[in-house]
This record gives sequence, structure tokens and C-alpha cells, in this order.
Amino acid sequence: MYYNPYHYTGNPDYTYDIRQNLINGQATWTEGGATTQCNLPWSHNQYMTAAVSSQSPYQCGQLIKVIYPQNGREVIVTVVDAVPNAPATRINLHRKAFEALGVNPAVGVIPIQFEPSPHLEEEKWGKYLLEVTQVAYPHLRVTDYALVERSQPAANQVKEVYDFVLQGAQEQLTIRGTVIYNPTTDRVVSFNIQEI
Repeated sequence: MYYNPYHYTGNPDYTYDIRQNLINGQATWTEGGATTQCNLPWSHNQYMTAAVSSQSPYQCGQLIKVIYPQNGREVIVTVVDAVPNAPATRINLHRKAFEALGVNPAVGVIPIQFEPSPHLEEEKWGKYLLEVTQVAYPHLRVTDYALVERSQPAANQVKEVYDFVLQGAQEQLTIRGTVIYNPTTDRVVSFNIQEI
């Protein structure tokens, strides 16, 4: 599947094409606040949330994969806020997301690599299954995902299957999410998640 490149050129020091690999940047942390620019609470997505620069191309509700290269840990965070005039390569993670990267908040600022999650962003049902999986496994965080299959079992049905990798302090699981929906009415016929 081909995704059109998205170029951001508002800041001459920051150009991004989604076909490229990871962007190098920095992450800080926050406890969040009562209101956000996106009208999404910091508690959204089990606190796996972030604020981005008002200079960055990321939008409210967008998913970003953040990697801490020193230990290889990853989190997928939802953009819930914007920080005016911050560098475009800096992400302000909720403290719980920062800690999920295996870092003590006393460190303050860490080097990271990050990328938007364009494949899942463009897959409405994949995002739906991601949210169901996060609710079903509240003490684990989704660190990766992949579209496994897309098929048409009937004339009025499309089946999509995704694998989600979940990580906790003591365990790692792979969860397979399957959704069958009617593309004409845009309604779910059935969905299922299971450990594999």
C-alpha cells in the first residue's frame, strides 16, 4: 500500500516525509492540565498522551510512536495538547508515558526517536481495535501493531485483522484484533480480540 508523502515546511529546520524513517528529537514530561488545546484529557489512552509543538505537523488525536533508543522501549501516544513556540522535534509526554519508556522522571529530558503512525491513522478500524485492546489490557501498553489481513468474505463485508504487541513490566503479549464491517453502512458486523 502506498501512502502519499506529507511534507511540513513551515519551519526551515524541520522537514518530514512519512516515507522516511524516524525523526531524532527530545522528550520531556508533564503531569498535564485540566484543559488541553485538543479538548482531550491527559488521561486519554491510559495516559499514553503527549503535547507537541504548535510548529509541528501533528494534529489533535494523532498517534505518534516514541522510541527511547538507549533501551529500545517504545510507546504509542495520542496528541492531546500543543505547546506554543516549542521546537518541532520536542514532545512533552505525560509522566506515565515517560516512565513507560523506562526512564526516571528525575532525568527530565531524554533523546528520542519518533514517527507518526500513518498506517494505523489511515485505518479507521485498526484504530478502533487499538482502543478496544487498550481498554481490555489497562496495565499493558501497545508498543507496535501491524495489519495482518484485509479480505472480503462476502459482497457486503470487509474483514480486517491486526496484531498488537503489548508490553508490561513483566510480560509481553501479542493480541490479534479482527473486525468485520459493512463498507456501505460503515457498521460493525462483528469484532474479536484474542491473545495469540
